Amino acid sequence: MEITGRLVADATVRAVNADKNVTGFRVAVNRNYKSQGEQKQETAFVDCTYWRGEGIAPYLTKGMVVQLSGFMTAEAWVSRDGEPMAGLRFRTEEINMLTRSGKQDDKPAGNKKQGLRPSEQFN
Repeated sequence: MEITGRLVADATVRAVNADKNVTGFRVAVNRNYKSQGEQKQETAFVDCTYWRGEGIAPYLTKGMVVQLSGFMTAEAWVSRDGEPMAGLRFRTEEINMLTRSGKQDDKPAGNKKQGLRPSEQFN
């Protein structure tokens, strides 16, 4: 499955256990359609995870358009009120960066590899 969207915030990395980290981010995916002859747009916000390494996180910045390949997973949890909850999350296997970030300097400090696109380096 593929989705294309715009990152709504910079990616974050969180520890899952002592030796495993996951990169998390959210993308806005727009759908254009006509209703009663009027052009409309609907936006879905998709929570995504990337388990193949946290080194890509500095490249995934707010405003960037990305194309993602992966699959949806259902996750269950219990709310603070004790209610069972569930949601969908996109488990990302490949990331293609279609635009640069909106930041002035979109290269993280210490990256010495010139000419290598992040999507080529981390997928």
